[in-house]
Amino acid sequence: METKNSATAIGFTFGRNGRDLDRHRVVRFFIFVIRRWRFFNVRALDKRLLPGIFVLKVLVGTFFWWIYTYHYTDRSTADIFKYFDDGNVLFSALPQHPGDYFRMVLGIGNDTPYFDSHYYVHMNHWTRQWDTGYYNDAHTMIRYSALVRLFSFGHYHVHTVFACFFALVGLMAMYRAFASVLPGGGVWLAAGVFLWPSILFWGSAPIKEALLFFGLGLFVLGASGFARGRTGPKEFALLGAGLFIQLILKSYVLACLLPALAAYAWSRGGTPRSTLLKFTVAYGAATALLLALPLVHPGWDVLGLIAQKRRDMLGVVSLTDPGSYIPFPPLANGLIGFLLDIPHALFLTFLSPFQTWHIGAMGLIGAAENLVMLALVPVAILWAKPWRQINIPLVLLCTGFCLALGLLVGWTTPVVGALLRYRVPLLPFWSLAVLAVIDIEKLPRWNLRRIR
Repeated sequence: METKNSATAIGFTFGRNGRDLDRHRVVRFFIFVIRRWRFFNVRALDKRLLPGIFVLKVLVGTFFWWIYTYHYTDRSTADIFKYFDDGNVLFSALPQHPGDYFRMVLGIGNDTPYFDSHYYVHMNHWTRQWDTGYYNDAHTMIRYSALVRLFSFGHYHVHTVFACFFALVGLMAMYRAFASVLPGGGVWLAAGVFLWPSILFWGSAPIKEALLFFGLGLFVLGASGFARGRTGPKEFALLGAGLFIQLILKSYVLACLLPALAAYAWSRGGTPRSTLLKFTVAYGAATALLLALPLVHPGWDVLGLIAQKRRDMLGVVSLTDPGSYIPFPPLANGLIGFLLDIPHALFLTFLSPFQTWHIGAMGLIGAAENLVMLALVPVAILWAKPWRQINIPLVLLCTGFCLALGLLVGWTTPVVGALLRYRVPLLPFWSLAVLAVIDIEKLPRWNLRRIR
């Protein structure tokens, strides 16, 4: 392996010598699984809906590939290719040195000069240009790509199909969890979980978001089981798998969700006043814990990590000059700086897409999605249930998570294109909050024909 390109070529050559599992066969196999697996069988949804969503995701994932092949032609900076190409370098060890392959995939004894000189030096993204000392989630994606490579034989589109299926499993798990606390949601809830443009786009390619939805959905489904008093092996397995996937991918999403879940579990069955108080106490305790962590270990300085991520993003901006960049104001030192920046952070997350609507089709779609997202708030208020029928803890859980993740994204991301991607996990929870407030019986009846 003399160069990065030759290393990738070795991976492809090995694939051509094996059995070719083309994309269409893999799509048909997963459609068969979706139709037969009871997990996807929900009475409130037409049986053709989920296979149709899966096919739609594959089409969107193919369009994603087209964009980063023919429009944005720098392959080295495209997430869909950088993990795929580096995964092929890792996979190239399997024919001659299977022990090396498994050690790198499992992360056991692979941090040595031998692996650096034989494999990692030929990868573009194993080592980050800006290293905060935090876990490098690129390693997870490269290892995942090297595992899928066992089945894809070097065909990129098969990786897309696998990503679409894993994302669909996670979103379906999330739908089932949400349906357990929102009876009658039906296709309205399905649309709010599966059909946001950003979820379709970013959750239909072999990038972090597809696996993030997989892990987040499993975790939420397991947590919902515990909330209903189920504490069997299935719930522990769901929680454990979801927790593990999130920790090795985007643990900040989990960090934003945990205080909301804890407050929800504490406040269920209480009065609206006590519920609000308990959520306030829970978030206050979570904030105090984050501020105290550096006293326990200097490497656990969360505010410092956020500030470093902010600087890293500005470094990326200086190198790439993105068209959707929104200037950051100076951030004062310490907690005061973050508190003063809250209005601007929320503006970036929830309003800045309107400033870039004119920057191509993606800018227009992002602005339209943002308009729908914000318009749902007055719609929910206009068609709200009677106050006593609203599940206040559920609404606060969703809005608390959305605001926490929105703040974190707004503190660190000045590029609207990236911001729309990073805020994707909050969209299903935004939908759930709206549907928890709204009286579904007031919605147009013609949209509910397929509810059983």
